[in-house]
Amino acid sequence: MNQSTILLVEDNESDAELTQRAMAKNRMTNPLVVVDNGRQALDYLLGQGNFTGQEAPELPALVLLDLNLPGMSGLEVLRQIRAHERTRLLPVIMLTTSMEDHDMTRSYELGANSYIRKPVDYNEFVQTINLIGIYWLEINQPPPNH
Repeated sequence: MNQSTILLVEDNESDAELTQRAMAKNRMTNPLVVVDNGRQALDYLLGQGNFTGQEAPELPALVLLDLNLPGMSGLEVLRQIRAHERTRLLPVIMLTTSMEDHDMTRSYELGANSYIRKPVDYNEFVQTINLIGIYWLEINQPPPNH
């Protein structure tokens, strides 16, 4: 399995821990960077804010992006990811509890690669994380020089 970093943008600490446990249960050993708001996510990806003066980190293999974030919505984060040359091709998966059709439609309009509703059942959530890992870290072919 690809050992590149995964960026999780999740403001709910319980959901972040659940994602970490699901990854461990699926033997996904990828480094997981967790940030709890959109500004931190963009700073990490673009080497700005708290990351200014540091070499920008290698881009993660994928971003798991919550829709409902404090300060800056996941949709705005996605819009800015797609607007920047460095991150415009980065795989972004909207991982959210929202069941609203307009959220799904808007996510795809802004360039989300996938929209996944977080299952409430723990075993279903673990299986969902496993499938995300299999597809995005093993099967999917990223663009050259990504």
